[in-house]
Amino acid sequence: MLSQLMMLFGFFALVLVLVYWVNSAVQLFDQLVADGQNLSVFLELTMLTLPSLIRLVLPLAAFAAALYVTNRLSADSELTVMRATGFSPFRLARPVLVFGLVAGLLTGALTVVIDPIAQARLAARQSEIARTATARLLQEGQFMSPISGITLYIRDITSEGELRDLLISDTRSPDESITYTAASAYLVETAAAPQLVMIDGLVQVLRRGTNRLSTTRFEDFAYDLAPLTQGAGEGRLRTQQVSTLDLFFPTPELLAATDRSAARLASEAHDRIAAALLATAAPLIGFATLLLGGFSRFGVWRQILGAIGLIIVIQALESVATSMLRSNPTQWLLIYLPGAAAFAIASIELVLAGRPARRGIGRRRREERLA
Repeated sequence: MLSQLMMLFGFFALVLVLVYWVNSAVQLFDQLVADGQNLSVFLELTMLTLPSLIRLVLPLAAFAAALYVTNRLSADSELTVMRATGFSPFRLARPVLVFGLVAGLLTGALTVVIDPIAQARLAARQSEIARTATARLLQEGQFMSPISGITLYIRDITSEGELRDLLISDTRSPDESITYTAASAYLVETAAAPQLVMIDGLVQVLRRGTNRLSTTRFEDFAYDLAPLTQGAGEGRLRTQQVSTLDLFFPTPELLAATDRSAARLASEAHDRIAAALLATAAPLIGFATLLLGGFSRFGVWRQILGAIGLIIVIQALESVATSMLRSNPTQWLLIYLPGAAAFAIASIELVLAGRPARRGIGRRRREERLA
């Protein structure tokens, strides 16, 4: 039974990952092609996004595998035979529990360790790509419009990297248009985003309401290039890019970079651990719910719908717990409530399945008479 669960788990996980991956890969491919990146960059970024996709589909794949295997065993009367030989529902659930632990460990490894590393690397590579795309915009002798409302022109670029006779026209605001001109400029890399440092220039601001032109001369002026490319220079560090250990023990620098409190970061870490708990309980709910139906010539489709309904309830409970945790991060125990509820539901169903139900015997006799 365990081998069947693992085989179907791999199949369902592969199918679900492919469905999610195709949707995200198309958008990523269009963005990279627009930035002029090659296939190797696309494959690298795709591999870095896979951990976040896989951790989403693993609990669903485990639940689907448990439903499929249990339904097939019930249809072939194998469950009925095993229960007739004295196997209790809890004894029958042992392979499913082992399978759930495997799914939970895989999900935990992804959420706690692998995905934060991949997200941090993905953010670094996207920043590098954004910087490269910004630098590629600096082409001599051409009027370029990287985004709507901004026009850039450079007469000449020297071998030392000096940009000569620079013009930037910014007409994004409906109230005014701004024109920057400079005798020379340099591209400077900063921690946040690349900047153009313009030397000996002029800023002209035309206000459309009054048709009044104001000018300002400058010796040096820094122009932020982050708006010229998407994703360049995100100011705040995302918690998805932080390791779980650092979330539990944040430094003052990390608190400032994420703009989050220590309690909020700790709640994010607990959320990652709780995801593994839910992945372990999901197949148990599927197995225990179908076990309630026993053998029936009409199938166990009602139990399948009931199992799906229970998973929806658990997911709704998780959403409520997450919302409450966001409003009060100190109540981190709430995030474990959906997983505990799932195990409690599965245990209650196994207890009910182990009781000799006269109601089930009467139902089978009615089905035999109808047949």
